[in-house]
Amino acid sequence: MAKVKGAIVVDVQKCKGCGVCLPACPTSVIELAKEVNGKGYHYAYMEKPDECIGCSNCAIVCPDGVITVYKLKL
Repeated sequence: MAKVKGAIVVDVQKCKGCGVCLPACPTSVIELAKEVNGKGYHYAYMEKPDECIGCSNCAIVCPDGVITVYKLKL
């Protein structure tokens, strides 16, 4: 089975920092930023990008659909 490397892209300006994606991530890749977006929310971002497996759990549970997941077979 090929190893998969994943990456997420968060639409920072639309993310409301609800944090639903944090416990959904099996590898604890996602954190909330200390900085805020234009609406004043702490947005989600990849704290540990090398550990992302591209499972898409974060995108599935995101209530606003602001997370896009990319997968690359290694």
